Amino acid sequence: MVKIRLRRMGAKKAPFYRIVVADSKFPRDGRFIEEIGTYNPLKDPSEFTVDADRVKEWIRNGAQPTDTVKTLLKKEGIL
Repeated sequence: MVKIRLRRMGAKKAPFYRIVVADSKFPRDGRFIEEIGTYNPLKDPSEFTVDADRVKEWIRNGAQPTDTVKTLLKKEGIL
């Protein structure tokens, strides 16, 4: 199954995330199919950028967003 999920980047205690499309069998920070956005929770307010067209296309093709990504997409008004 294909998932839209967060990929952790950044240093220890300074997380930065990329929103990626990956097979559910791949490791969290491992191989992915496509990068479609970023999320920085440390900025005030948190910074979230995503390619809405690509997200909608992947969901239309059967990709499932994780709970965290789904919450972020709803907050942005994409879902």
